[in-house]
Amino acid sequence: MYIKRNISWALILRFAWRKLIFFTVYASIVFYLYYFLNWTHIDIPFEPISVIGIAVAFYIGFKNSQSYDRFWEARKIWGGIVNYSRTWANNVLSLVENDRDAQIVLIHRHIAWINALRIQLRQPTSFSKKENRAVERLFDRHGERNPVCSGMDHLLGPQEVDSIENRKNVATHLVKKQGLHLKKLLAEGKITEFDKQIFHGNLEEMYNLQGKCERIKNTPFPRQYAYFSTVFTWIFLLLLPFGLLNVFATELRELEVGNNWWYIVLMIFFSILISWIFSTMESVGSNSEDPFEGRINDVPMTALCRTIEIDLRDMLDEENLPPKIQPMHNILY
Repeated sequence: MYIKRNISWALILRFAWRKLIFFTVYASIVFYLYYFLNWTHIDIPFEPISVIGIAVAFYIGFKNSQSYDRFWEARKIWGGIVNYSRTWANNVLSLVENDRDAQIVLIHRHIAWINALRIQLRQPTSFSKKENRAVERLFDRHGERNPVCSGMDHLLGPQEVDSIENRKNVATHLVKKQGLHLKKLLAEGKITEFDKQIFHGNLEEMYNLQGKCERIKNTPFPRQYAYFSTVFTWIFLLLLPFGLLNVFATELRELEVGNNWWYIVLMIFFSILISWIFSTMESVGSNSEDPFEGRINDVPMTALCRTIEIDLRDMLDEENLPPKIQPMHNILY
């Protein structure tokens, strides 16, 4: 999640430099053919192109709206995970009596669960978006995308770490372990049947929240919207310079100016500007389709997991709490 109010131009150029170069070269070639090689037959009336542009703008607007809904739903789910994590810790400390070790195990295992869920959600899929090399290198340098399933040794015992190593769904298995631990505590008389029902209500909600995350993760944004949005945008962008030829040539004839080099520069400039605006609008929607990939616009699950860990370990009255996650290049992961 980008945390500054204004996005730096350095970051914008990381995403846009290749397209800007393409738009510049493409527009320059079109205008060179028209003005210097006298290919006057390649101009297109701008009216049909403007109709295409309006249609594309509506289509991109719909895509961006639905993409943002996916992101916001994902963020609300993780807000629920934060809230129910605190509820879980409070119930453990209030209902599990005279067993400090059990309290620590139940809360630490829950912290392991949120981190296992984060790691699973960050794994790439067949429809994960790939950026250009400059952006990919930035993300790789930050090291928060697709981390390996490790770092739980300080939360779980060695035997339990070994038991989850080859599990297909580690997060699901950890919640199951919580339920088995509660069964053991009930048999030992450390919680009552009513307490166990309260705990199982918490575990049911954890499974619900995990399932909602997995639904978003495993269900791609409908390809008919995502793919054709890109196709229609590029059709418009490729036709745009030919339409601008017609517009500016008409203006030149009306002005009857002799030296028109600055008009040619203006045509190239406006072609690049309009192309960049439309391509950026389309890219914004594409970057919000999958909110768990660890990119600049995604849910900051690492920071949320650390916040939960700090809160829960503080509730346990532990010392030497881990520090909050700090943003890197204004990106909070």
